[in-house]
Amino acid sequence: MHDGQLVVTEELAGELIVREFPRLAGLPITTVSGAGTVNAIFRIGPDVTARFPLASASADDLTVEATALKEFADASPFPAPRPLGIGAGDERYPSAWSLQTWLPGGVADPFVAARSEAFADDLGALILSLRSVPVGGRVFDGHGRGGVLADHDEWMAHCLAQSAGIVDVEGVSAAWAVLRDVPTVGEHVMSHRDLTPANLLVSEGRLVGVLDVGSFGPADRSLDLVCAWHLLHEGPRRRLRGIVGALDDEWRRGAAWALQQAMGLVWYYAESNPVMAELGRSTVSRVLSDRDVIG
Repeated sequence: MHDGQLVVTEELAGELIVREFPRLAGLPITTVSGAGTVNAIFRIGPDVTARFPLASASADDLTVEATALKEFADASPFPAPRPLGIGAGDERYPSAWSLQTWLPGGVADPFVAARSEAFADDLGALILSLRSVPVGGRVFDGHGRGGVLADHDEWMAHCLAQSAGIVDVEGVSAAWAVLRDVPTVGEHVMSHRDLTPANLLVSEGRLVGVLDVGSFGPADRSLDLVCAWHLLHEGPRRRLRGIVGALDDEWRRGAAWALQQAMGLVWYYAESNPVMAELGRSTVSRVLSDRDVIG
């Protein structure tokens, strides 16, 4: 999916896991398939997960991530992975990697639960719980989404140039021209920062787990609202808005972040990850058709 992407096979992962954590020897190791774009995932026995970054990461990077995992898991009303250890790579796989607890559940589908008010309730409870965690003097780290919308103008222009014939580029361009200027609402809050379907686990239509929580930190309070357009149709989306109490500018900024994220998916993963590309297209469609956003 990415230039210079690291490759780790199930066999190599097994060797590195047993070398670093001998207590896991003898447990079955299986590849976890999915639409993820950041890590190769392997399940070890019934209770452990190994995450091997697709781009090289240091042990210090993963130590910071582990701290965020613990803070998130302590705050979330829904289960989240907890850190179990950090492993070293070698010449075959030149990166640190991590062990976490395994969570049961199926990855959320952007259409299956889209009309579920109960699922909207769960998402609202999650967002409110994360926002209640004290920022404690921390500030947005400047990486990715969560700061100034207009800082992403160049990226959006690039995405629009790559997306002709894939989405309504004129509609997206017009929407972004307006949404990029929506003012910030309130102070930054603690945020998951990537509430996409791939990071939410469901069972019988309810949220049962949250994944990829290593970026938990301060960001625009609108950022976690992206899940409203990634996952919900109009009725449940408005229910979610009511639960979090989002006023107009906060809500529209959430749509702007969702649009920015979606436009990076529709063309970049068109061939390498069709599930992510389809998510991008559906999210763009939801934003452009949302009367509370576009008018």
